[in-house]
Amino acid sequence: MESADKVVSSDAEELILVDENDTEIGFLSKTKCHDGTGMLHRAFSLFLFNEAGELLLQQRSESKRLWPGYWSNTCCSHPRKGESIAIAIRRRLRDELNIETPLEFVYKFSYQAEFGSTGSENELCHVYLGRTNDVMAPNEHEISAIRFIAADSLLREFESMPEQFTPWFKMEWLALTEEYGDVLSRFCDV
Repeated sequence: MESADKVVSSDAEELILVDENDTEIGFLSKTKCHDGTGMLHRAFSLFLFNEAGELLLQQRSESKRLWPGYWSNTCCSHPRKGESIAIAIRRRLRDELNIETPLEFVYKFSYQAEFGSTGSENELCHVYLGRTNDVMAPNEHEISAIRFIAADSLLREFESMPEQFTPWFKMEWLALTEEYGDVLSRFCDV
């Protein structure tokens, strides 16, 4: 098992700028991609479920620039310059949770969300689902806490405490339940 306190991300790493069709148009540092209203860049979001159909949530580290301490889906990040989504996903699961598992692509969408004057997400995000029962070792630089939650309990938390969750997570879960329920139902009870 790798160290759970390894630094795995840098503000200087170059992310992939894309157009609305997900065509690469250049590269820019992670910092600059998230300044102001943000520059559209490629990203991914992963949703992992255990055998009981519960979704693994992560609480983002307090050291995160955007949405520190908020609860979010299992893992979300960006491929770096010269890196495919497939390689980036495997790297990030190892970096954040020290696990590996097969994932299934479901859909992609673009969104923009501002975090006050601190910066913004402006991403074309690829969404994947998977299953794991592996023992995890969350990276403390990326994750403050993890927990599993059933779909019905998650919905109740979204309704009663929406301010505790990242905006992309809420958007993605809504799309998964309303538009991709046939795929999602293979992983959990919705």
